[in-house]
Amino acid sequence: MRCILFVLSFVVSLPAFGQVEVRDAWIRATAPGQKTAAGYMTILNKSPQPERLVGASSEAAAKVGTHVSTKDGEIVRMREVKGYDIPAKGTFELKPNGSHLMLVDLKKPLKEGDKVPVALKFEKSGEVKVDFEVRPLSAPASGQHQH
Repeated sequence: MRCILFVLSFVVSLPAFGQVEVRDAWIRATAPGQKTAAGYMTILNKSPQPERLVGASSEAAAKVGTHVSTKDGEIVRMREVKGYDIPAKGTFELKPNGSHLMLVDLKKPLKEGDKVPVALKFEKSGEVKVDFEVRPLSAPASGQHQH
């Protein structure tokens, strides 16, 4: 009986390992001298509980922030947010002209075909490491950002 209780307490205390899956993570290649880049992906939450992406980091940039773009007339404005809510058994998409990761103060240019490692920080699932594929500069436009 003690053994069963021990195993049960261990299983219940495990983080939501494997409950978050990231698909189609990508970043557009940067132009010469460009110091920022936006990252996009689809996050799947397999858990019956909601999840929240609360931050990220990457060795490729000094800072990675969670941002959202909104259209105000003909101008697209970008602002930092505290994170993204991923519904239980649902998905959340980071895409051009919407929610995205902003990599700030890039340490080197991003070239098509490169992989950019990013550590995503989730409220319940902890850290999830993802390689973002660098796509061509001509990848679908994200609009003009204005801080």
